[in-house]
Amino acid sequence: MTTSAQLELWPAEKVATHTTIATAANGLRFTSWAEARISHAEMEHLVNAVPRVLAPALADRCYYFVPLVLSEGSAVMVAPTHTEDLAERAICHRDVPLGIIKAVFLSSRLTDDRFGLNFEFCINVAHNFVDAIGVPAEFGELVWSQAQAEVRGETSRDAWDARRKAFQSDAEAAGQPGNERARKEYEEAAFCDSLAIYMLSLVTDVDYQDLREREYPLLAAPALAERLRLMARLFPANEGYEFLIRYRRRS
Repeated sequence: MTTSAQLELWPAEKVATHTTIATAANGLRFTSWAEARISHAEMEHLVNAVPRVLAPALADRCYYFVPLVLSEGSAVMVAPTHTEDLAERAICHRDVPLGIIKAVFLSSRLTDDRFGLNFEFCINVAHNFVDAIGVPAEFGELVWSQAQAEVRGETSRDAWDARRKAFQSDAEAAGQPGNERARKEYEEAAFCDSLAIYMLSLVTDVDYQDLREREYPLLAAPALAERLRLMARLFPANEGYEFLIRYRRRS
């Protein structure tokens, strides 16, 4: 059995020099290294689920699927395989500048199921898009109108906390810069969640309840469906991928 003491951790920059970059049909770049436990076909299917209309905003990105990513001080290190003790120190992802390329290193073996890795990729893509382009005004208007209508719950802890902060700021300093920042943070968190869930649904069947966490109430299903339908209209699915919403009916 290989132990972490026997493994040589590689700097992310070194890993980049020992990989061959592939380009999906939608224009996104990706690759894998060492015992990532995800085949090229699986990676390509996942990466190509990103709607083509998003690709220009991600032109300077490359997604690296590696076993485990570790942050060692200021250095980003990569483990060539999985061990339990290294997994305890690993992080989900880390961005690494590689010249003109912004590399995103993803820990492909931090979770046991493919659902977790797929979602980690999708949420990173969503954040990368927001960093480059921002939140579409139409989505911001929708999500803010839902919040004002006091729709139950949210899509993540970040969105839940940001929403509460935005309304607190709204009450204390309506029209002030602090209020605008809080609302912007809320819209960004909600948008990233919605875009990630939408893209995830293109590659796997998503049971909405699987996204539930203990720290906050999950967004009401009809409100999420409204957000996802807007995602599908703004960012149509690529050929070969299909977006569907199915409601579970009580028997």
